[in-house]
Amino acid sequence: MTKADIVSEISKSTGIDKNTVLSTVESFMDAVKNSLSNGENVYLRGFGSFVVKTRAQKTARNISKNTTIIIPEHDIPSFKPAKVFLSSVAEK
Repeated sequence: MTKADIVSEISKSTGIDKNTVLSTVESFMDAVKNSLSNGENVYLRGFGSFVVKTRAQKTARNISKNTTIIIPEHDIPSFKPAKVFLSSVAEK
């Protein structure tokens, strides 16, 4: 399902025009991105949590050059679904 599909579904079920729904969905995504970039987690009760996880520094190998490189510690966004969400997906 794409963003356009989500906008169409919401528009059909609520009767709100697609442009309004699209701007709302994009505003929601911007708010989540801004919160995560500021180090704040986003919790949506009954749906899940968007959290920032820190990956530890690790050593990797470049096989073609046969060298070792160090990948520094870095933050990545992550999504953890709520138990209610997991159980509803598992039922189907």
